[in-house]
Amino acid sequence: DGGVQYYKSPVRAVRAMGALMKYSSFRKEYLARSQSAHEISIPRQARESATLLLSKTDRNLTEHQGKELLALYGIPITREEVAVTEQDALRIANSIGFPLALKIDSPDILHKTEANAIKLNVNSLDEVAAACNEISNNAKKYKPEARINGVLIQEMVTGGTEVIVGLKNDPQFGPTIMFGLGGIFVEILKDVTLRIAPINHDEAVEMIKEIKGYKILTGARGRPKADIEAIINVLVRVSHLAIDLQDVIAELDINPLLVLSEGCGAYVADALVIKNGAS
Repeated sequence: DGGVQYYKSPVRAVRAMGALMKYSSFRKEYLARSQSAHEISIPRQARESATLLLSKTDRNLTEHQGKELLALYGIPITREEVAVTEQDALRIANSIGFPLALKIDSPDILHKTEANAIKLNVNSLDEVAAACNEISNNAKKYKPEARINGVLIQEMVTGGTEVIVGLKNDPQFGPTIMFGLGGIFVEILKDVTLRIAPINHDEAVEMIKEIKGYKILTGARGRPKADIEAIINVLVRVSHLAIDLQDVIAELDINPLLVLSEGCGAYVADALVIKNGAS
């Protein structure tokens, strides 16, 4: 009930601990041997840049800060910028192009939908101006004491399949990577799979194939086949991030990762990053 593994004898407990240690050693050796042409390189300065970025944030990163962190590890994000004034918003909208998604940018409002502080499918400058005012007012009503950096003006990627990629720093096993389809598959069916970081290309493939909704990604019932290589790329890069920043990051959720048709890539549409309590 307390989430602690229970054994009926000390002998069984010690055997389990020994098996876990042997598995850990085996896994490190296996990963070292299994480097291949699929190996993904991470920029040398990624860890240093990420540590610097995280040193300047609150414990809860804003969506924009979270995406900046992911981009340092080569994870594709949507084009976006935070607007402080209405003129900023109009300039950014013109630069990115339509359609757009507008969201409140605040470290104190993590669930923007609950605050009614998000607008999708914004298609004109007039709509941008109106949405900025509405989002800001709704955010202030929802949480008057919240610090508001501005409104995030974001490229809206249409189509594709929503998946979720997560990271949780388990106190016993260390960073754990989670993958599943988005929407009902996560919320109701709990259709997810887990691995202890680090993972390589082959393990990412295994994760994707393990979920019950895998056939949706392969083009079931006439759907276009999803860009599975793009998912693999994100999973492995998140794994690198997890190992590099395990002393700082407590949780990370990419939800959704929008996966386009085969060969067209995937983009992070929303991200939540929470640092360790002591960070």
